[in-house]
Amino acid sequence: MQENRRIREIAEDWCREKQHFVKRSTYAAYALTLQRHILPVFGESYELQEYQVQKFVLDKIESGLNVKTVRDMIIVLKMVAKFGCKHHWLGPCNWDIKYPANEKSKELEVLTVANHKKILEYIRKNFTFRNLGIYISLTAGLRIGEICGLKWGDFDIINGTLSIERTVQRIYSLENKLKRTEIIIGSPKTKNSIRTIPMSKDLLSMIKPILKIVNKDWYVLTNAEDPAEPRSYRSYYNAFMKNLGMPKLKYHGLRHSFATRCIESNCDYKTVSVLLGHSNISTTLNLYVHPNMEQKKKCISKMFKSLGK
Repeated sequence: MQENRRIREIAEDWCREKQHFVKRSTYAAYALTLQRHILPVFGESYELQEYQVQKFVLDKIESGLNVKTVRDMIIVLKMVAKFGCKHHWLGPCNWDIKYPANEKSKELEVLTVANHKKILEYIRKNFTFRNLGIYISLTAGLRIGEICGLKWGDFDIINGTLSIERTVQRIYSLENKLKRTEIIIGSPKTKNSIRTIPMSKDLLSMIKPILKIVNKDWYVLTNAEDPAEPRSYRSYYNAFMKNLGMPKLKYHGLRHSFATRCIESNCDYKTVSVLLGHSNISTTLNLYVHPNMEQKKKCISKMFKSLGK
């Protein structure tokens, strides 16, 4: 070892280097995880023992955080540790961290087919720009940040498609040492999230006359040069659903509902994955493909049929 350094010092150097290679929103998330969770526990330490990291995991889960959130914290801690090891400031950190098994996998929140249809029908009869955003999420599977970032110029009437090229996010401000938040307009979540989606005939018929009179550089939800921010649009959506007498459903549930309808319609999984902008098809399979007993019986029946039984 060249020198012993505290985890806080290693993390600071890691952050400075990492800042050049990740999106601003990703960097802000890393910095926030370090500031709020990792450094208060490990900041003054000169080493990271497995038993200490394991205790950290169990303590965080016991405090009410879910396993995925704590796993993400450990990913950041491992990156810092690997950086420290590379520069000989820290010994090897080959931990074997265990996580409590989830008692029950959470079911996705999705609309029933009847409620899905009801919302679409209501928006067709009660058109507003903000309602249009809900319609698009239900018929194209966009995330709330992608809807907020959608511009009129992203619609291609000739080819009947819409392009997802940007997202609007509220992140913790780096300039204010993560004490305040700010709105940023950036590229979508991953490179796969930059995608082109065919519009349904109904959506195309709604959009076509509007595009003749709007400014192509303006944002869809506001019909202005500034976008809506996700937090305020989420509030609008919640009020919309309540007024329509719908069950409580997170905005992301619209995306889940779109994907679920695609799977129920026997769309091939790869196509659904591309439409959603997932990084790989396994994400789509893990989230949406859960065969019921009837499908399992059909599968077994087909298998025996192929054997000539």
